[in-house]
Amino acid sequence: MLPSRSLALCASLVIAGAAAAQTPPAAPPPAQQPAPGAGAQAPAGANVVRRPRPYAQVITDRAKTERGGITVHSVDDRWYVEVPDSLLDRDILLVSRVGAVPAGASGFEFAGNEAARRVVRWHRVNDRVQLQSISYAAVADDSLPIAISVRNANYSPILAAFPIAAFTRDSASYVLDVTDFFAGDTPALSGMSAADRRQYGVRRLDPARSYVSAIRSFPINIEVHQVQTFDAATPPSDPSGNTISLEMRQSMILLPKVPMRPRLADQRVGYFKVSRINYGLDEQKAAQETFITRWRLEPKDPAAYARGELVEPVKQIVYYIDPGTPTKWRRYVKEGVESWQKVFEKAGFKNAIVAKDPPTKAQDPNWDPDDARYSMVRWAASLVRNAVGPSTPDPRSGEIINSEINWFHNHMRSYRNRLMIETGAANPSARTLDIPEELMGETMRQVIAHEIGHALGLEHNMIASASFPVDSLRSPAFTSKYGVSATIMDYARQNYVAQPGDGLKPKDFIRRVGPFDDFVINWGYRVIPNAKTADEERTTLNNWLVHQTAAFPYRYVPQQFGSVDPRSQTEDVGDDAVKATDYALKNMRKVIPQLVSWTTRSGDDYTDLEELYGEALGMWSLYMGHVTTNVGGITIDLKSGDQGANVYRVVPKAKQKAALAFLNANVFTTPAWLTTPDIESRIGPASLATREAAVLTSLLNPARLGRLSSSEQMDAANAYPLAEFLGDLKTDVWGTPGTGAAPDANRRTLQRVYIERLAAIVEPPAPPAPGAVAGGRGGAGGPPGPQAPFVGAPNLQRSDLPALARAQLRQIRDEARRGAASGQGATARAHWQDIVDRVDDALDPRKR
Repeated sequence: MLPSRSLALCASLVIAGAAAAQTPPAAPPPAQQPAPGAGAQAPAGANVVRRPRPYAQVITDRAKTERGGITVHSVDDRWYVEVPDSLLDRDILLVSRVGAVPAGASGFEFAGNEAARRVVRWHRVNDRVQLQSISYAAVADDSLPIAISVRNANYSPILAAFPIAAFTRDSASYVLDVTDFFAGDTPALSGMSAADRRQYGVRRLDPARSYVSAIRSFPINIEVHQVQTFDAATPPSDPSGNTISLEMRQSMILLPKVPMRPRLADQRVGYFKVSRINYGLDEQKAAQETFITRWRLEPKDPAAYARGELVEPVKQIVYYIDPGTPTKWRRYVKEGVESWQKVFEKAGFKNAIVAKDPPTKAQDPNWDPDDARYSMVRWAASLVRNAVGPSTPDPRSGEIINSEINWFHNHMRSYRNRLMIETGAANPSARTLDIPEELMGETMRQVIAHEIGHALGLEHNMIASASFPVDSLRSPAFTSKYGVSATIMDYARQNYVAQPGDGLKPKDFIRRVGPFDDFVINWGYRVIPNAKTADEERTTLNNWLVHQTAAFPYRYVPQQFGSVDPRSQTEDVGDDAVKATDYALKNMRKVIPQLVSWTTRSGDDYTDLEELYGEALGMWSLYMGHVTTNVGGITIDLKSGDQGANVYRVVPKAKQKAALAFLNANVFTTPAWLTTPDIESRIGPASLATREAAVLTSLLNPARLGRLSSSEQMDAANAYPLAEFLGDLKTDVWGTPGTGAAPDANRRTLQRVYIERLAAIVEPPAPPAPGAVAGGRGGAGGPPGPQAPFVGAPNLQRSDLPALARAQLRQIRDEARRGAASGQGATARAHWQDIVDRVDDALDPRKR
């Protein structure tokens, strides 16, 4: 995901009040606290005590003032805040977001991406007010003796210490100069991570070109917009300028004084989570508590709610539509938000979520989209082909405080292309570069609904599409009711199974809110009246999961198992990958020959054809990946202790062998139909061999081979023995060298890749150096998920894999020698001799 290339970067500072029932680590007593300089660094002369001055000398008549929960002043080039005494030691959520990214910066994701999130507190020590970072990773109730130990083991870092510049006239607030903290190179607020700084050779932040551009004040938050400019040896753009500039947006949000009652998470249900160790629990271990993230929905009429009546919530979830949204698409955005209204009725709430246009200045002159009390669906004029649905949760309870949905304008391009490639054979409306408004609007409505789902707390649920039988996806009656998956939270965007003549309406090719969404919203949001605590809810929540009677029982598999469980794949549909992919290829065989006519317009070149054809090849690769995952596949059905065994089950051998046979027929046998002279004469040749090689590389991935090996020990009756698989794969890729037709160029490439992969098993690459860190930006992180066996690669040197690889290499060498002596032609003979030489190198690398 690449961000828009504007130069500004914002950071929002939001304040929300909170005093927790459990005690986080507290600050040390004043006598232990040194007084560092104001802002991020101690200035020269820090040992000199700076006393508060009279208010009028600090906040002069030149001040520009904005009043809110914290009053903000701009005086010349300095920024001051008035922190009320009532906000000292209150919990405040500090969220750092990238407001605008530098052009060409691969390490950044997109404008609006969250860079860091932490809870902070203002704390006074003598004539200074410190900003402390507070962790809720470990807690204990104040009344327990262990709370002392928790505090001592979790000392609060001090992000900054501000001399009190003045007291307000009523002495109820402290005036602090925050200019250097926000404008300087403060690590907690920086848009450049350590990895970014290494990648771009950042030397320093230049204070002359870095500044606070605005600080806005609202009732529960302040928003700080800052420009950061760095000297850099290798900037991502304008290399001779030796400069990187970006914008950050810092939000400080006051958390509720009394946290919402949390709902305990369950690994069988797909919600985002917050986690902590609670040392105050009566367990013989350091016990972890994990809560789902969700909005605070409480019924206006609890009695009616308890009787089973639909009741409006005390406070609705309201999303305002960005006024910059094109008029043509506004109604689809609104409908996407409000498509969750019917879902919330399953949890007992009427009109729980609504979409509104923002008020005009005349209607509400104080309304501002940066105000944390308002959640937004923003329309970004950007080349990014994506949409995102982040939310900001209270780490103490999981309560969602605020949310900003981002739809990037160019995301329509993604759906235009995918609709044509995946549904064009059976969907005449998709056979054009100008998709009709009704169909494009339907895709937009469903994308917004998907992102709203994330903002409601829901994770992706890729297993949902496996609930639908493949042939049901060809039924107009079925698809008009359910779409393509049991949840909008699946990456199952278009129906590529339906065939010409099946009679589906254009909108029925697209995903929609489904039965899984009904279940999961009820599970997460329904108020359980008789339960007084989160722990008392557990029996009811577990019963809802265990005793399901719906036509499509809810299931969830965490995304870390996507490479293991063939049912939980990105962009797949149906319950049988081989069958669904066979239908997909039938459609692609009809689409590929039509791409020239569907993408060519008078006066234009073939840029669109090249783009669409490239994406078609990418979809072919993705489909083959769906089939490949069956080989060495393990299905995962997470369970509680009262549900018994069979959490991990081996994909039956017959299904694995069928998948390999399909790949042999459609990958190892060159799919010549994917290339046509009509296309190649316009855009140049395509490299199918590279994509075929990627499938073979995936099949010989050590993690997959390790799963095949461990499956024999786990379930010998269903396992596909590793030696048998390697033998079958060798036969598919190599045949009998020297007999029959000579291998074509693509097959010769596959055979060379095969030797490379076996050689990597015989002599695996060195592990990364200790302490090596991958590039890219850090995230806010989250609690650890369930254990993920079968995901990683085995210890190759201690496994059977090198022995089996060596044995195969020797067989291949012997057969290649016979092939080199055959009469298949000069190229074939040279290829077989080259294989012999490559195997010799692989078996005895010392000869190189």
